[in-house]
Amino acid sequence: MLKVYTCIATQHDLRLVALAALICALASFTAVNLLHHVGRSESEMRRIWLAVAAVATGFGIWATHFIAMLAFQPAVPSGYNIALTIMSLLAAIALTGTGLTISTSPRVPHGRWIGGAIVGGGIAVMHYTGMAAFEIAGRVVWDVPLVAASIILGGLFGAAALPVALHANTVKWKALGALVLTVAICSHHFTAMGAAAIMPDPRIVISATALPADWMAAGVALVSIVIILLAIIGLALDVRDLRRAGEAARMQELADAAVEGLIVCNETEIVAANRSFAALACVDGSQPAGRPLASFFPTVSQGELSGTTQTPLEVGLCATDGSTVPVELIRHSILYAGKQHQVLAVRDIRGRKRAEEEIHFLAHHDPLTKLPNRTSFNEKLEAEFTTHRGAERCLAVLFLDLDRFKEINDLFGHLVGDAVLQCVAEKIRGVLKPGQMVARLGGDEFAVIVPGLPSAGYATRTAEAILDALNDTGANLPAGVTIGTSIGIAVFPNDAPDRETLLSHADAALYEAKMQGRGLYCVFEPSMGEHLRDRRQFEHDIRHAISRKELRLVYQPQAELLSNKVFGFEALLRWDHPERGAVPPAVFIPIAEECGAILKIGEWVLRTACAEAASWQQPLAISVNVSAMQLHGGNLPELVGAVLKETGLDPFRLELEITETCLIKDIGRALSALRQLKSLGVQIAMDDFGTGYSSLSNLRAFPFDKIKVDQSLVRAVDTSDEAAAVMRAVFGLARGLKLPVLAEGVETDAELTFLRQEACDAIQGYLLGRPCPISDFAQHTSGKGLTPASRRLSNHELRVVKNSAA
Repeated sequence: MLKVYTCIATQHDLRLVALAALICALASFTAVNLLHHVGRSESEMRRIWLAVAAVATGFGIWATHFIAMLAFQPAVPSGYNIALTIMSLLAAIALTGTGLTISTSPRVPHGRWIGGAIVGGGIAVMHYTGMAAFEIAGRVVWDVPLVAASIILGGLFGAAALPVALHANTVKWKALGALVLTVAICSHHFTAMGAAAIMPDPRIVISATALPADWMAAGVALVSIVIILLAIIGLALDVRDLRRAGEAARMQELADAAVEGLIVCNETEIVAANRSFAALACVDGSQPAGRPLASFFPTVSQGELSGTTQTPLEVGLCATDGSTVPVELIRHSILYAGKQHQVLAVRDIRGRKRAEEEIHFLAHHDPLTKLPNRTSFNEKLEAEFTTHRGAERCLAVLFLDLDRFKEINDLFGHLVGDAVLQCVAEKIRGVLKPGQMVARLGGDEFAVIVPGLPSAGYATRTAEAILDALNDTGANLPAGVTIGTSIGIAVFPNDAPDRETLLSHADAALYEAKMQGRGLYCVFEPSMGEHLRDRRQFEHDIRHAISRKELRLVYQPQAELLSNKVFGFEALLRWDHPERGAVPPAVFIPIAEECGAILKIGEWVLRTACAEAASWQQPLAISVNVSAMQLHGGNLPELVGAVLKETGLDPFRLELEITETCLIKDIGRALSALRQLKSLGVQIAMDDFGTGYSSLSNLRAFPFDKIKVDQSLVRAVDTSDEAAAVMRAVFGLARGLKLPVLAEGVETDAELTFLRQEACDAIQGYLLGRPCPISDFAQHTSGKGLTPASRRLSNHELRVVKNSAA
């Protein structure tokens, strides 16, 4: 090292040494800067920038060498062989280009280290070729260890220079890489110069063609200018790249802020993508840039992506984990990096697809049981009809209606009712075979389609399987809840030629099954159609009975037993059908309740009875029966209040009769309704006492003003000791609760005598008077010609009334 230092200090112009080092550093930084452009360029431009970087590096090595040679002062005449000088420059460019090519190739393992070592070798080849071009009047004696040291230094620093320079595209790493490369060039050159000892020899003459030092200085200056120009070009490229990088960064920030995925692509490859698209498509954490567009959108053709359109293209996005994501693409053409590119907005539509599927499911299925609904049932049935027309196989339709489902809802609540429906759906679905379908048509109505039967008789097997399955009550249902169903069966083509008739006949068979006792199935027979049509006509007639003025009220008097004084009437409904004649209430009231007409009829009865009572001159009471549907309908208190206000009837004169079955269906709602009615001043009577489920608890829980004992108990008191004992218990209970008792259905003197002995409060029945139009009781309602005593009925008069009524 001392020898090298002595060479530099005593045999070189230090100013030129500094210039050589400066040119070397400038050339190295220019080469490193240009080398980064190689990595960002495409194939053709990549080769051009690689050649420019090789020229810059080769020129830098060559210029450093010869500036240092100009700084060398050997004290003997010298010159430069033109051919070898040019050859040294070409060797520097060629070897440097080879090293840079290898360092930028991703296919060569450890390519940056190998390429850097080759550049270090190019420094040595250039130096010693240049020394061979150096002609002096003497001989050069080489120090072999220093020669080896110079080659090793150039190779080591050269091998390290490129990995450092290419570590990152920042000024810091570029400068460090240029510094290491400068050290590689300068350390090799000056170590090699220290290895050379010049021995003057006057016999050696410099050739006439040798290039003088002045000319050499001009050549070196020209090369230095080229290096400076390349440096300026590199700086301009850096400025441009920085500007583009800033714009790209701002664009990337805007793109990353978008919720939708955004990608920029050329014809086949993704150039850039935002964070949303990377998160959507690259589940493994990789980056989409540089990947083929077809790897994400294999089903999309290039023609579909070309041009600009606002029409969304719905495709499948293949994510890196193998899953397919439904997306919408919207395409735009833009100028990106000076070239035409496509921007694709990628919208994730999984949420919309799920919503569409849910909407489609809800449109074709029942949300509670998840069974197909009426729409799906009709579609399936229509398709099966098309298949079975002209075929040898039969098509069966089964209609199912749960037995006493309304009572389950009333007794146990709607949550249990829902659980029953779900249990029924699950059990029916469990017994059906592939190709068969069960649908919920609404409420507790289900329908089953059984296609492909060899004969009509096979349809009963499905019905039997359903009945057997429903016999096993679901484990998640409360104790006491039993599930029963009635099933009606109709078969195509045996029972009906078309879909509408088949459904009507299945409905008729279902009605027949319910009439026969429920819990069984019936296969359609022609006679059932007449029964069903008669039932439907009956329901139609009862719905229009009010508008046709076919309904009327009759009144039955109620009297105090001790005083025999008539204190009120019970309004009773009658239906005079134009074709059927007088229809008994026991026949049409249950049907009115089943078809829902009872609400309208009950309102008419209440309004008519209150209006009639308000017209009486005597303030007698009027009793009106209330059905369970009216009590639980939610607006009975409001209706009663409105009728009282409209008719002007004193609320205390109105008595509403409630049966025990009305109460147990929904005790909470019934109690609330009765309390509201009591707040209006209306009287509440428990009707048909003694026939319900929980009479004692009901008397304590509900605000009753009177007990009406059912006529079935009254008529047996003179023939049955047990009935008489029950009646005595009822009277004792009523006295304990301070509630008056009215006995219904009193028809005989024996019954009357018994009731008087037991201190019954009031009576009602044929013994007192048959239900008649109110005009027949004008003497009681008007009071004309009657004294209080004459309004009382003696035992003899009661018997006369009875006999005349008979």
